[in-house]
Amino acid sequence: MPDEPWRASLDHALERNRLSPSHRFVQLATIGLDGRPAVRTVVFRGFLGDSRELIFTTDARSAKRTELERVPDAALCWYFAETREQFRFSGVVRLVDVSTAEARFQEARRDVWRGLSNETRASFAWPTPGAPRVREVAFPTTPPDPDRPLDDFALMIFSIREVDHLELDGDPQRRWRYVLHDHGRWSTREVNP
Repeated sequence: MPDEPWRASLDHALERNRLSPSHRFVQLATIGLDGRPAVRTVVFRGFLGDSRELIFTTDARSAKRTELERVPDAALCWYFAETREQFRFSGVVRLVDVSTAEARFQEARRDVWRGLSNETRASFAWPTPGAPRVREVAFPTTPPDPDRPLDDFALMIFSIREVDHLELDGDPQRRWRYVLHDHGRWSTREVNP
């Protein structure tokens, strides 16, 4: 069982919002190559084991990869419309691709790949994200082998260091801040919304 004090609230929000198609959509903010903030929506794919590490996917050829290799610090904002609550996370992202040596990360990479839809797996065989589109080049539609992740398929493992949880339902609203300290323990403080 995780010892992160915020994890039960996030698990509860995921459960209570599970019928909403958008409950797995999260906004990821990084520092772009030009030094400006870059934000995009990513899909939550689960936790790395029983940990505070969130899993997202990316194409290894995308700008996200270059941005995160340069500055691995990132922020997430996750809003749950059904329960009217927001989680903001800050932490660091580790990229897991075909060249990652650790077996546990490669196992997670294979597990996430197997869990993707055929359409999503096929998108990793498309031309390079962000490159100029050549109309004569067809986008492959045949799904790749579900047991062999393509080389361009990568995971983003987000290790959380701080959490800001705001419940907008209620009067007054409620808000908590959680901080992971160097000694590995979390502090929790209820703050004004």
